[in-house]
Amino acid sequence: MAHNPGRRTSFKKMILGGAAIGSLSSFEMKEKYQLKGNITHGVCAWCFPQYSLEELCVEAKKIGIKGIDLVGPGGWETLKKHGIHSSMCNGAEINLVDGFGEKKFHDQLVKNYSELIPLVAKAGYTNLICFSGNRRGMDDETGLKNCQEGLEKIIPIAKKHGVILQMELLNSRVDHKDYLNDKSAFGIELCKRLDSENFKLLFDIYHMQIDEGDLIRSIRDNHQYFGHYHTAGNPGRNELNESQEINYPAVMEAIKASGFKGFVSHEFIPKAENKMASLAQAVEVCDV
Repeated sequence: MAHNPGRRTSFKKMILGGAAIGSLSSFEMKEKYQLKGNITHGVCAWCFPQYSLEELCVEAKKIGIKGIDLVGPGGWETLKKHGIHSSMCNGAEINLVDGFGEKKFHDQLVKNYSELIPLVAKAGYTNLICFSGNRRGMDDETGLKNCQEGLEKIIPIAKKHGVILQMELLNSRVDHKDYLNDKSAFGIELCKRLDSENFKLLFDIYHMQIDEGDLIRSIRDNHQYFGHYHTAGNPGRNELNESQEINYPAVMEAIKASGFKGFVSHEFIPKAENKMASLAQAVEVCDV
């Protein structure tokens, strides 16, 4: 492929600009970097264990982040206090490996989701995460049938309360060995079978880069099935800088072009000492 110095130089300037954020005070960050408003940014709380939820709300808000992912009912009052949205609620899942792909977990999952869905709606939120769980020797068709059977028991509850169940796509090559919903084709087929606006896919850009690539085409052709996005640098699941391979500005342009109005939440593990500088950098890189 021909070398494109213009694009590389531009991206390098963007990254260096983000790196420089680490030397700015929080107030200066807010004043200096005005977001364009085309991408609504969130962040995943678990990636920043150095901060309490309260502290993360304060710092993330200064960067322009409007939502925090993967917070259950116990954290919602803290989010509300700071005017931060619970952009992807959790708390009904059993874990990442025991999910809707196996019938033996359905009773517990139906109970959990039936109880939590009304609470999500009552709190004013929309998105609730769910998982397929592991394959454990199942072929795709068996997994699809099992997921469909389990989810059909709770989708009417989600519809009644205006909640969208979002099943995350996770890679099975590196991070989540044996995960069932590890390709967008599997998740899209499940969406088609369920045929409900109350079931979408959480398209994790990092995970899908590992297991299938071709990110922009997937987003362009199948965005109607994607209700939420996650980011992280690959390889390593770290900062969105030149140490990783995903062209995030281009991917964000594809998301913007699709008309998506939901959240793009950053789910990377920062290596740099200044964690908030890394988060601000990710926001800047994805601000298209």
